[in-house]
Amino acid sequence: MRRGSRVSGAIGVAVLICICLLPGCAKPPTEEIAKAEKALGDAKLKEADVYLEEGFKKAEAALKRARDLVAQKEYNDAKAAAEDASSGAQLLSSQVDAAKAKMKTEAEQMLQEVREQTNELKAQVADAIKKKVPINREEAQTLIGRNEVDLINLKVRLETGKIRQAYDDLKVMKSQTAAQKEKLMASSPPGPEKK
Repeated sequence: MRRGSRVSGAIGVAVLICICLLPGCAKPPTEEIAKAEKALGDAKLKEADVYLEEGFKKAEAALKRARDLVAQKEYNDAKAAAEDASSGAQLLSSQVDAAKAKMKTEAEQMLQEVREQTNELKAQVADAIKKKVPINREEAQTLIGRNEVDLINLKVRLETGKIRQAYDDLKVMKSQTAAQKEKLMASSPPGPEKK
């Protein structure tokens, strides 16, 4: 009987130790989190946060999730989240140059479109003045003058690598110029004038 109670006592102790150690078997994924932080830092240095904003935010969210899971002692899930953040950031780093080149091409096309819109706007203003159409001449001429100066500055920004800033400014200019053209067209009489 003594031998049986020793065996069952030993088994009980072993089971108790296993139950107590199970949550402690996994350790915090500090190495994986550090790797993810470095990968995100590298991606940010390459401007992934500027040119691949959505993907960068996802990688940041995965890293935050990993940290939150560590705080909850969910180490296996934290490790997986940190690895997701790391691999996502590394992928972004490899895609930045292509995204930047694409945005530069689009910005150069917009630059040309805004230049053409501005020239069309000049012609519309001149035509409206010639036909004595009541327009807000000052507003249109101010926009034309500002566009001409800004187009020069934006071309310089593109050449010096400030692509995202130029791209965003060009989108605004394109929209403002199109709105001004529509306003002028609405105030112009329909069809050709009869004499």
